Amino acid sequence: MTQVENDASSVMLDVMVIGGGINGVGIAADLAGRGLRVCLAEKKDFASATSSWSSKLIHGGLRYLEHYEFRLVREALAEREVLLHNAPHLIKPMRFVLPHQRHLRPIWLIAMGLFLYDRIGGSSVLPKTRYRKFNENSPLHPTIQRGFEYSDCTVDDARLVIANAILAREKGAEIINYTSCTRAKREGDHWLVELETAAGQKLIRRAKALVNATGPWAQTFIESKLQQKSPRRVRLIKGSHMIVPRLYRESHAYILQNEDKRIVFVIPYQDHFSLIGTTDTEYQGDPSQASMDVVERDYLLDIIRRHFKTTITNEQIVHHFSGVRPLCDDESADPSAITRDYTLEVEDKDGKLPLLSIFGGKITTYRKLSEAACLKLKPYFPNMGKSWTRKQFLPGGDIHPTDLHTQLAQTHAWIPDGLRKRWIDSYGSLCLQWLKNCNSIEDLGPILCTNLYESELRYLMHNEWAITAEDVLWRRSKLGLITPPGEQLRVEAAMTQMGITGAYMPSSK
Repeated sequence: MTQVENDASSVMLDVMVIGGGINGVGIAADLAGRGLRVCLAEKKDFASATSSWSSKLIHGGLRYLEHYEFRLVREALAEREVLLHNAPHLIKPMRFVLPHQRHLRPIWLIAMGLFLYDRIGGSSVLPKTRYRKFNENSPLHPTIQRGFEYSDCTVDDARLVIANAILAREKGAEIINYTSCTRAKREGDHWLVELETAAGQKLIRRAKALVNATGPWAQTFIESKLQQKSPRRVRLIKGSHMIVPRLYRESHAYILQNEDKRIVFVIPYQDHFSLIGTTDTEYQGDPSQASMDVVERDYLLDIIRRHFKTTITNEQIVHHFSGVRPLCDDESADPSAITRDYTLEVEDKDGKLPLLSIFGGKITTYRKLSEAACLKLKPYFPNMGKSWTRKQFLPGGDIHPTDLHTQLAQTHAWIPDGLRKRWIDSYGSLCLQWLKNCNSIEDLGPILCTNLYESELRYLMHNEWAITAEDVLWRRSKLGLITPPGEQLRVEAAMTQMGITGAYMPSSK
């Protein structure tokens, strides 16, 4: 376990943030960059729940237009442009093909929606929508003959969380994972926050404000840890995904309509795979235990069968995961229609010691949500600095991937092409930290599993809070998809040798 400074409990923080998903780390980074003293604690690993179990998209949400969520779509599309600039190594433009089937949405309605989608967010660097006809070379069934193609982006969601955690640390925040909040209460002129590490170490933090960014646990955190009544109800909506061998060679994604009005994405993933999802079903129980059930699996397999020439069987599913979205309860009867917008609630005591709770939200708008959180807290911290994240490169994003590829090809020509591409896509310029003194492949140290060298592992442990092999293979990288169990154990053994222990736990649910 990463050591926490012994005298930290005596320092009065401005803000204590509970929750290390995308909203928590985004808020911590923004507040720290405005000059506040911030600590963030996450009970497991950063992005170990909803923030790494997403559809891996930075998008406006085309289907939200059907529910008249124009403000959310406008904000999300504008943020898509901001994040494309700030994290070009993690966020990639992609074309999405929307096949048309006559018995579903009429073609004029789709065309009108895409026309609005291209324009509602303001000017964009991405190409506009175009009409498409499919020929015999299309991977789709011959009965599907036309459709549309539009632009959105994919994202490495877990690495986006890590990048924001690093940014928060660079701005002076204390960032701790595998540390849960056992209790928090107002005591005199501060919040007293009791924490416990995975190793059983008790920690105390004192702060003038508390931020509840626990995602699916937002309501239960208030009720169980604070012993208060939650101002909002959270509806848990499970979205399941599966990863299969790549369905087609083309680089674009598909967005498939279904009779129940839901849509399913088929996205090229990690070069050799296709990511298929998602579902929208009500969920009861512990969000960390959510898993894809047989009904969801068959639902996704069936929609692939009805659209593509290539069929997929149960046995071909390489990996699957289920994310639980914490949506603010708007009493909608249809899970797909529940708003993806966010709500921020502040409760204080005599105008002091605020509790800010985050309900809802989506990964695309995390930066705007973080700005909104800062505005909610500004009355309690009048000396808080101005907003600053709109044009701030995230760590690793300061060199464009194309330029970094050229640089590394010249200065480190010995790096294999596939390895160089993975490093650039995952770390951007951060990979230069462990390449600084490397002049040959041997300088990277022993290879521990497919495409993972000791120097990268050491970097992840010392600089990115990696504690377990799962942290490394499924969140800091996606090497778990191609790493046999025996090699996973080698990674675990290497981490133990380096002084950090932790059992590997498969991410599939």
